[in-house]
Amino acid sequence: MARPVVERDIWLKERMALLRREKAVTRELDLLALERQKLPWVRVDKLYTLDIPEGTVSLLDLFGPHKQLIIYHFMYGPDWDVPCDGCTGWADAFNGTLEQIQSHDAELIAVSRAPLAMLENTRMEKGWTFRWASSFNSDFNFDFHMSAPADCKSVTVGDEIVFYDRGESGGINVFARDEDEVFHTYSCHNRGIQQMNGAFGYVDLLPFGGN
Repeated sequence: MARPVVERDIWLKERMALLRREKAVTRELDLLALERQKLPWVRVDKLYTLDIPEGTVSLLDLFGPHKQLIIYHFMYGPDWDVPCDGCTGWADAFNGTLEQIQSHDAELIAVSRAPLAMLENTRMEKGWTFRWASSFNSDFNFDFHMSAPADCKSVTVGDEIVFYDRGESGGINVFARDEDEVFHTYSCHNRGIQQMNGAFGYVDLLPFGGN
């Protein structure tokens, strides 16, 4: 037996002790969310263009009618045969959440360096409905530390090390717009993005964890 088996009252006592710790973490996450919203912004002065099925568009165009934009950097290099397995799981997870995000005046879009035709073929095979833009002809991924030369294993951004697999890294960048101006408001890499994947939350509830 992997764990001790006890009577319900003993289990409840230990469960309540853990619940108190969980509530403390929840309150701390609430405070972190408020601090995240208070972060200063950085104006994006460079004109970035990306490819979508409708044509070449600017970063500003990706907002559509919304004032906020979340970009999930999907690891799929231009010379890869198939997209990243982990990012594929992420796409499955957020594919059905678009209406909820849009209801908060935000758009969520995936961006990869693979050419648009490769992205569209994969999207149709998987039945995904989210928008997926290619930065193949843009410096966008490189400037935001999501792509690097193929032989690069990692770079240090501030105090964080960003890791690469064949020149690609997964992560999230968030932007806001004020009229025609675009601002970079937030970024996260590595394990910093796990909270945004609901599947990981369910896995954390399992008695054997992620094993």
